[in-house]
Amino acid sequence: MLVRRPRDPLQSLHRRGQELKQQVNSLLFESRLKGALEASKRREIYQRCIQLKQTIDENKNALQKLNKADELAPVGDYHQKKEKEHYLLDRLTHQLQELAMSLSGENITEIGALREEEGVSAEEDEDDSEEESEESDGEEKEIEKEEEEKQENEAHQWTSKEYIAVEGFTTQQAGDLTFKKGEILFIIEKSPDGWWMAKNARGNIGLVPRTYLESYHKEEGQESSEEVSEEDLEVGAETAEGVEVKQRTDYHWNAVRKALSEQISTVDVLTTMGAIPAGFRPSMLFQLLEEGNQFRASYFLQPELAPSQLAFRDLIWDAKTGTIRSRPSRVSLILTLWSCKMIPLPGVSIQVLSRHVRLCLFDGNKVLSNIHTVRATWQPKKPKTWNFSPQITGILPCLLDGDCFLRSNSSSPDLGILFELGISYIRNSTGERGELSCGWVFLKLFDGSGIPMPAKTYELYLNGGTPYEKDIEVDPSVSRRAHGNVFHQMMTMRRQPHLLVKLRTLNRRSRDILSLLPETLIGSMSSIHLLIFYRQILGDVLLKDRMSMQSAEFISNPVLATFPKLLEQPDVMDALRISWAEKESTLKRSEKKDREFLKTLFLLIYHDCVVPLLHSTLLPPFRWAEEETEASRWKVIADFLKQNQENEGSLQALLSPDGVHEPFDISEQTYDFLCKIRKKAA
Repeated sequence: MLVRRPRDPLQSLHRRGQELKQQVNSLLFESRLKGALEASKRREIYQRCIQLKQTIDENKNALQKLNKADELAPVGDYHQKKEKEHYLLDRLTHQLQELAMSLSGENITEIGALREEEGVSAEEDEDDSEEESEESDGEEKEIEKEEEEKQENEAHQWTSKEYIAVEGFTTQQAGDLTFKKGEILFIIEKSPDGWWMAKNARGNIGLVPRTYLESYHKEEGQESSEEVSEEDLEVGAETAEGVEVKQRTDYHWNAVRKALSEQISTVDVLTTMGAIPAGFRPSMLFQLLEEGNQFRASYFLQPELAPSQLAFRDLIWDAKTGTIRSRPSRVSLILTLWSCKMIPLPGVSIQVLSRHVRLCLFDGNKVLSNIHTVRATWQPKKPKTWNFSPQITGILPCLLDGDCFLRSNSSSPDLGILFELGISYIRNSTGERGELSCGWVFLKLFDGSGIPMPAKTYELYLNGGTPYEKDIEVDPSVSRRAHGNVFHQMMTMRRQPHLLVKLRTLNRRSRDILSLLPETLIGSMSSIHLLIFYRQILGDVLLKDRMSMQSAEFISNPVLATFPKLLEQPDVMDALRISWAEKESTLKRSEKKDREFLKTLFLLIYHDCVVPLLHSTLLPPFRWAEEETEASRWKVIADFLKQNQENEGSLQALLSPDGVHEPFDISEQTYDFLCKIRKKAA
């Protein structure tokens, strides 16, 4: 059998609190059904109140001792969630107090003050209840009336939360509820971890997986679907009754939720059809990329203004060395993507156009860097295994480069790397295109003491849903919930979707190279030398050669004006990388050590290779995951590079009547750094 992954401490206490809530509700319901209780039954429920109160107190004490540092992964709005758990336990205590008062007829303010003597006989309780019956009769009737009204409201609430099972489920663990395909269930409590409390038609109550259910109210249509998606995507929205739910207000989450809510119906359809596993979701990181350039590498490559807005914060001239000054950062490392294994396969109704991993720096709440994408390769014999190229040489595209550099100066204690495995797909029946997340995982870069995580290979097991959902499995059919011996559990874990990555230790040369890049950036190691050339040219133009530091005039420089576009067109970046590698192989050793000579040569190659390609009408616009477009673009690029090599430059191709280019635009030549630079975040 499979075992559920251990929960974080706060999540475990939340789950225990929900169980206590069900027990209290059951006790209240039982007291209502029994009507005028006999003395023995009154005593039994009375004692159960005391026992439940003791259990609630234990949960309170454990919650009080819990700290944010105890969590295995970052938890957003930690203190708010902890406060809500306290509120729930206080409310349960109050309910038990009211029930005990109705049973004993005494004006007791705390359950702890109730009589706990074990020698009290049933006769004494019966006498006490008879003596106080006249005084408490009116109060009991009012309480019973209130409870009956509450019961009716709960019954109405249950019927408004009817779901139908799209697949059958068999109990795997104590507390689960078995159901068959097509069975109608009444949802009592929804939890962010994907396991909901449900009641079947026979009155049995237990936990059920949300991914096996579908809203039964067909007449509500789109509105019902959107209601479910909002609750599923909201983090920490499940609280005790009467507590105001404070939704996330950060820009990232609002943008993602809006985009995902528009696509959730399509994903629900694919999930119901069996075309994709239940843990797949619309890609969160892809949606952020579509929002604008805020999460693109071209944005983070630009210099950042200091808080005064009068100087550059991360681009400083070093007069002693005659180039830009190196800047160390809190995080500076190289990451190698090895492979992804046991990734579930989509159904035959959709065609996969691209398999890839998107990664970024993340603090558990928001994205802190650009979103970098690495495309995976796979073999038909092993379709569940994705591979990456650890080193890119020759004509291999940089999009396949599994070696990535990461830079960040964030001081967040929860800083880490968010990996999202994704596929680009097209539906065979409708031709609709989309992006799906096949799972995600978060790797913290620092432990609780602030010590960096060791450089080694990590085997990271994937989670389903989005990074704002917890305890969602990628594919419930291969659940982690297991029982049995250690060997069986090990075999079970080997079948789980996982990602292999390696954090590498930097040597002195690598550290010096990375220190010339912006303080926050993720990119491909195969292109790092080209990025450094760009940064050095930025330093020359903005710091050394500018006539006045107060001047904000346009700068005539096609390299600065167009180079950021290469980060969004990786095949043109490959053309520049190949051209530079060919030229560099012909240089003498002394020339390779001359920094000014290399920059001049880079500018010549850039004008000879990139500028004509970017404005050629023969080059189709770049489109992600379109095989025909990618092939036609590379054919144009390859033919152009071949002509350049044969003719020793692009002049002949530029003057040829066959080479048609776009009309000249001043933006090709103009670098407006006031519009390009980044401002210091508040």
